[in-house]
Amino acid sequence: MSDGHPGPGLNRPLIVSSVMLATVMTSLDTTIANVALPHMMGSVSASADEITWVLTSYIVAAAIMTPLSGWLAGRFGRKQVFLVSIAGFTIASALCGAAQSLPEIVGFRLLQGLFGASLIPLSQAVLLDIYTPEEQGPAMAIWGMGAVLGPIIGPALGGWLTENFSWRWVFYINLPFGMLAFAGVMSFIHDKRHQFKVPFDFMGFGFLSLAIGAFQLFLDRGQDKAWFESTEIWIEATVAGLAFFLFIVHTVTAPRPFLPRELIKDRNFATATFFGFFVGMLLFATLALLPPMLETLMGYPVVTTGIVTAPRGVGSLVSMFVVGQLVNRVDVRLIIGAGLVLSIYALFGMTSFSLGMNAWPVMWTGIIQGLGIGLIFVPLSTLAFATLNPAYRAEGAGVFTLVRNLGSSSGISIMQALFSTNTSVVHSRLVEGLRPDNPATRLLPAPYSLSNPGGIAALNAEATRQSAMVAYIDDFKLMLFVAVLLGPLLFLMKRPVRTQNHEPSLAVD
Repeated sequence: MSDGHPGPGLNRPLIVSSVMLATVMTSLDTTIANVALPHMMGSVSASADEITWVLTSYIVAAAIMTPLSGWLAGRFGRKQVFLVSIAGFTIASALCGAAQSLPEIVGFRLLQGLFGASLIPLSQAVLLDIYTPEEQGPAMAIWGMGAVLGPIIGPALGGWLTENFSWRWVFYINLPFGMLAFAGVMSFIHDKRHQFKVPFDFMGFGFLSLAIGAFQLFLDRGQDKAWFESTEIWIEATVAGLAFFLFIVHTVTAPRPFLPRELIKDRNFATATFFGFFVGMLLFATLALLPPMLETLMGYPVVTTGIVTAPRGVGSLVSMFVVGQLVNRVDVRLIIGAGLVLSIYALFGMTSFSLGMNAWPVMWTGIIQGLGIGLIFVPLSTLAFATLNPAYRAEGAGVFTLVRNLGSSSGISIMQALFSTNTSVVHSRLVEGLRPDNPATRLLPAPYSLSNPGGIAALNAEATRQSAMVAYIDDFKLMLFVAVLLGPLLFLMKRPVRTQNHEPSLAVD
């Protein structure tokens, strides 16, 4: 933006429209593919474990690339990075839609994440530049609504596109948005080309990226490879552990490390970032588990699945409006505590799911969980940066986002691995008593039977269905346990001093 001013007339609204298109497009992709996962499985010949790579590859790539956003913008210019990011994200979306195999779609999703990582922080920076400090509060409210709008409409839109066209359209839908955003940024944003060198610790960044990538591969492939019975899993675990160890050593010894030591020393930032890791895990693991459960076990059409899971996003939107009014008036630890209580209550309700339920339990627990997550996210960002030296705010924002996204990706992988393991264990227990010499099996109602192949197949299918529901409930119980354990962390954080309305937005990606 020329010296931070957009110019008179129509220019500023058009800049806002352009950057918000990019924001909505990127945030949309965090949830739009979830409901289409069962349909993708058949097209690319993937198992239930493997298809989750479509979600985790995007999140991990975005997590790794986000801390580079500020350095790239300072080195090459914000407009140039914005244009390359939009173009790359749009092309990667087209490639995802055209993918014919699992390796292809996972690779293209990695590209999506790498290019898309810069769009949300850059769109926020652009809005902060073109509005005066007095106007930044409402501007950030508009930006926040755009960032939340994507996840809200994602499940329903993804379901409608999959049902009426195919799963490929959950990616093709990005093309018109991307082209409009590219044209808008090209036409209406005018900043000077920055060509100054900003210090960046590439060695620390490299060690951390290698650790994250190897750790994610370890989680994603462990179930299929029987964990440590496989040489590959040993290699991935060793690389992840060694890279993380080298990252820690480098952080302690380097003069200007990728992770500034002051971030770790700040109690609020360290605790809030740790808290954010598990919040990301609880939110995105739930979003990844519910669509396959509803479609494969409950027989819901993909559109219905999208509609039933959408209330979670509506709850988040409502609570974010409430947070905007309370964040500077009430101790934010109380707001986060209220959000955590709501999340715990929702997860407790999810442990009562059954194959005989209707859509209502999924919807009301979704609304409650959405309200809880919305009450946690923005106040948690406020707490993380409340006592942090402003000189480290930019690095802190990147690290905070990276850790939260890592929690999201690892949560999806861990819960999916536990689901697969528990399904097998429960299935074996259910069928061990189904023998011809068991008197109870003589009273089996049709179509179940142990005397003909069709009856045996029907009996096995029902046992698989029942064991899968038990495994889903076990996952929800584990998430409930983790949420309860997060409560004491609030007592480790200091109450922040009163801040300007626009300051919390600096910590939100």
